[in-house]
Amino acid sequence: MAHQTGIHATSELKEFFAKARNGSIRLIKVVIEEEQLVLGAYKELKHSWDQDYDSLVLALLEETQPCYILYRLDSQNAQGFEWLFLSWSPDHSPVRLKMLYAATRATVKKEFGGGHIKDELFGTLKEDIALSGYQRHISSCAAPAPLTAAEKELQQIKINEVKTEISVESKQQTLQGLVFPLRPEAEEAIMLLKQQKINYMQLRLDLEEETIGLVHTKHTEIIDLPQRIPKDSARYHLFLYKHSHEGDHLESVVFIYSMPGYKCSIKERMLYSSCKNRLLESVEQDFQLDIAKKIEIEDGSELTADFLYEEVHPKQHAFKQAFAKPKGPAGKRGQKRLIKGPGENGEDS
Repeated sequence: MAHQTGIHATSELKEFFAKARNGSIRLIKVVIEEEQLVLGAYKELKHSWDQDYDSLVLALLEETQPCYILYRLDSQNAQGFEWLFLSWSPDHSPVRLKMLYAATRATVKKEFGGGHIKDELFGTLKEDIALSGYQRHISSCAAPAPLTAAEKELQQIKINEVKTEISVESKQQTLQGLVFPLRPEAEEAIMLLKQQKINYMQLRLDLEEETIGLVHTKHTEIIDLPQRIPKDSARYHLFLYKHSHEGDHLESVVFIYSMPGYKCSIKERMLYSSCKNRLLESVEQDFQLDIAKKIEIEDGSELTADFLYEEVHPKQHAFKQAFAKPKGPAGKRGQKRLIKGPGENGEDS
């Protein structure tokens, strides 16, 4: 997730990170206080990483307070010991707090040093973060499963595309779309947009975990929209379009699907296209968020004020009557005929 909050680690925390990375520290707890990343707690090595895990990690998880935990493993890479990055975001914590921690997650990894982090784990329940939860995560990543659900769907789409016989059943299977569930922080952002507490949110597909995650919710004006569109990857966007129309002030939610052409892989293009309809269905039905307009673009430069206005309020083109050739002057040559026979009206052929 992109860093958007302006929150940084204190100098004291940075110094502690430097000492802890290859020292005797087993666990570092990081929290946000007064718009800064600060040291919440730390624990020394006692036993092996798996023996220390539950007794040290679970004891520091609070029921209503998100936090980050950096947990040192016993394995090493070229930079030193490898660490596990845990993001704790309990269901009962305030929405704004969860949003803040979700948007600052990338900053913590950057401040600590992403090269030291071997794996990441996100949890809303203690069983997600516990050693058993981490072991399930490792197993799911390492398991030689023949195909994921998304890959099976892609395979079926490809089969349908090359069929010589097209039936109603095959068409329905191609168009039904994939269901990637929304991550908790993405659901919270949709609710905040509905309550007009934010005016923009960007979503991305996590192709490995098969979920839809939140990129950021940075405040966005129309003039900022082109810069929000990635040039090399697809995204979904929801924008609260505030404008005036025929003397009325309106606040319309616009869904934007940005796909920068063939700069994306075939798999990415197919997945984003297949997931779009189910995502819209969830936003409109599950969250009761009325979407005024659905737009597809290739480049952010298309998102001008005039373009948005015309998309939300298309001009009603009046019916144009076909051009009629004016009649000639009356009483000169009488009525016209399609074919004039020889000698008619006393004329020679």
